[in-house]
Amino acid sequence: MSRIEQKIAALATLSPAQLRETWASIDGSAAPSLPAPLLRRMVAQRLQERRFGSLPALVARELERVGQGEQPKPAPAQRISLTPGTRLVREWNGRTVAVEVTEEGFRFEDRTWRSLSEIARAVTGAHWSGPRFFGLRRHG
Repeated sequence: MSRIEQKIAALATLSPAQLRETWASIDGSAAPSLPAPLLRRMVAQRLQERRFGSLPALVARELERVGQGEQPKPAPAQRISLTPGTRLVREWNGRTVAVEVTEEGFRFEDRTWRSLSEIARAVTGAHWSGPRFFGLRRHG
């Protein structure tokens, strides 16, 4: 058992007064007025933050928003840069669809296409987002 694990395990044996003292020694301020089980968890969190670092500010802000009842913000879509020579491979209904990215567009079945969506439509017979069809974007 690591030292931090030992310290956290030892918190279970502390009285509420000892927990408040431990909080003050770690945080440098008076312990919040909370039930002992919750204060114990908060002290454990502070110990872990001292050892491993705290959450990134962006994550902490998002958790704060969610805690206040706001809906979480969706992650921004990441743009994937396709460079010439990249090969995209997808299986569709037992057929392997392989596309090569070129300077002019996308090479599929000895033809150059302007977009992945055109290829996805030709393969499936239905309107598809090409980047989604080839797994370059999340569903949703």
